[in-house]
Amino acid sequence: MVYAPAFPIETERLRLRPFSRGDVDAVYAYRRLDEVARYLFDETMDREAVTEVVQARIGHTALVAEGDKIFLAVELREGHSLIGEVTLILRSEANRQAEIGYIFHPDFQGRGYATEAARELLRMGFDGAGMHRIYARCAAANLASARVMERLGMAQEAHFREHVFVKGAWDEELVYGIIEDKWRADQARAPGAA
Repeated sequence: MVYAPAFPIETERLRLRPFSRGDVDAVYAYRRLDEVARYLFDETMDREAVTEVVQARIGHTALVAEGDKIFLAVELREGHSLIGEVTLILRSEANRQAEIGYIFHPDFQGRGYATEAARELLRMGFDGAGMHRIYARCAAANLASARVMERLGMAQEAHFREHVFVKGAWDEELVYGIIEDKWRADQARAPGAA
């Protein structure tokens, strides 16, 4: 399989584009915050760690083999401010399964940006990459992230209790998923659908 979308990808309010070296300051602005690291496996990051993370994301713009990831910076279309990041991961080529993820600066949470960007990831996964099922995960305590998945039409498939010991405590994780047929039916019912 080869899925290599053309960038940037624009939604109503956002622009999704590959990462560049110039993104370090914007990513550091949110990856250094405790409230962002709270629900991630990563700790807060210093500038050096963020530089390495951004560098590692550069060039990940296609799905060719299992495990490949598309990392995209999320900018506001108006003003071009980088406000977060999204990821599309090819988890199983044979079973056409992918995972999506998103991280946003707290100043831009609660405005529907994560939902808008993640909706585009679903479109990329289903229409572009030909996936059958796409799932996402979040800490069970991260109710805002769970609500994003629900707004996307994803259903809770699992609640893993104390499944991994991280940051000195047992983590609980929710898994939400959506299959292609459900996603297509939701798109046909969406306002403005042809």
